[in-house]
Amino acid sequence: MSRAVFLDRDGVLVETKVLDGVPRPAPSVDELELLSGVAEACARLRDAGFLLIVVTNQPDVARGSLTSEVVEAMHLELAQALPLDDIAVCMHDDADGCDCRKPQPGMVLAAARRFGIDLTASFLVGDRWRDVEAAHRAGCRAVFVDRSYDEELMSQPDATVSDLGEAADWILRQ
Repeated sequence: MSRAVFLDRDGVLVETKVLDGVPRPAPSVDELELLSGVAEACARLRDAGFLLIVVTNQPDVARGSLTSEVVEAMHLELAQALPLDDIAVCMHDDADGCDCRKPQPGMVLAAARRFGIDLTASFLVGDRWRDVEAAHRAGCRAVFVDRSYDEELMSQPDATVSDLGEAADWILRQ
């Protein structure tokens, strides 16, 4: 079976704008900006044999403030810039009650089935409580990128780091 690093998009791979303590995604492809060190961290994880799979909530589509076409264009940019194996996206909001919106583990579990991933040997790197919870529910280890948002964690991550480069360092030591 394969090992994977599941990556949240906003705040882990790309810059977010924080308004009132809450991170907001880039509103357009032109404003999508890779965070410093992301390409290098992804390359190191890939070289170590990990699959790299983005798992991202994009509820602004359900809320009507972003179109699915813009989200898909952003993901095309990411796929061209980084050595990603897949990008899974949930465009629902909480009220939709889907199993793919983190903290539900649906995106992670679907990717594990599709790629034959051993979740106990895998990691999810995210910057929100939803990511930590989704990792635990899926059975993989949670690496929390602490961006000092105005929200509390519901459960403790396996590691807390400042960015994806530090997350890669920790993962590669395990």
